[in-house]
Amino acid sequence: MPADSPLRRPARSARLPRLAPLRRRPKQLDADPRLFELPGRGGPTSTAEEGTLAGLPDSEAAADPETLRRARQIAARLAVPRPRRDVTARRGLGELASVRYRGGSDDIDLDRTVAQLIEHPLPEEDDIIVRERVRTRRSVLLLVDVSGSMRGERVRTAAATVGALAAELSRDDLAVVAFWSDAAMLSRLGQHVPPQVLLDTMLRIPAKGLTNIGWPLRVAARELARVPARDARAVLLSDCVHNAGPDPRPFAARLPRLDVLLDTSGEQDAELARELARLGHGRLRRIGGYTDVAPALGAIFTD
Repeated sequence: MPADSPLRRPARSARLPRLAPLRRRPKQLDADPRLFELPGRGGPTSTAEEGTLAGLPDSEAAADPETLRRARQIAARLAVPRPRRDVTARRGLGELASVRYRGGSDDIDLDRTVAQLIEHPLPEEDDIIVRERVRTRRSVLLLVDVSGSMRGERVRTAAATVGALAAELSRDDLAVVAFWSDAAMLSRLGQHVPPQVLLDTMLRIPAKGLTNIGWPLRVAARELARVPARDARAVLLSDCVHNAGPDPRPFAARLPRLDVLLDTSGEQDAELARELARLGHGRLRRIGGYTDVAPALGAIFTD
């Protein structure tokens, strides 16, 4: 079944096959993980597990020049394909497109309709091609690891990736979650946060603490439950060295789609990364440095 099929989400209620034990035994946390909100970016609702992310340096602090350079280079090479149009696309807003007549628009695309009539001399109603505005908008959750194992060059590459992808997906809904043993919601679906602001915020979160991959996957599932499954996906950028909290694999299986960008520039868990991508019906791409980011993102957004 295609990765963007609207029928995929109900199928996730099926029982998962028995999973082998994790290669690493993660630490069991003493308290439930928290989801922090940046001041002024709260969502429409608030829960007991949410708080305010405090202790960040002044938001006017200058961005790291090297990270900005990387973000510009990634953006220059990044070409994320637009979503495919099909007969179930939502109509009324967006780009003008030629679509089969379904009782709506009376703006006939003469060239396309004549071509259909030549092929089908006894036409059906849907052989008439009309021009309508079709809205093809994805909902993407970018989950970025800022735990202690991602400090240094790794977090620079992660921040540059956030900035470049936010600019490229300006016509889509993008939410960004930074995580360690807890997580911070840097932007929610439906909010427009400038790429430069997201990049700056990423750099002001200290890379420290344990890695709890299951928690951002749970956050992503909750956020994406509000949008059609065919338009929804999560992208995980991490070394996948899961060392805190419950097994993340069942949470990956609850997502409409999960793609994994595995940072291979240091310690990593490639086996867990493969399993997360497989259970999330997505792709795994390896990133050895920031020059690998653009082709990896282009590949996972191809389908």
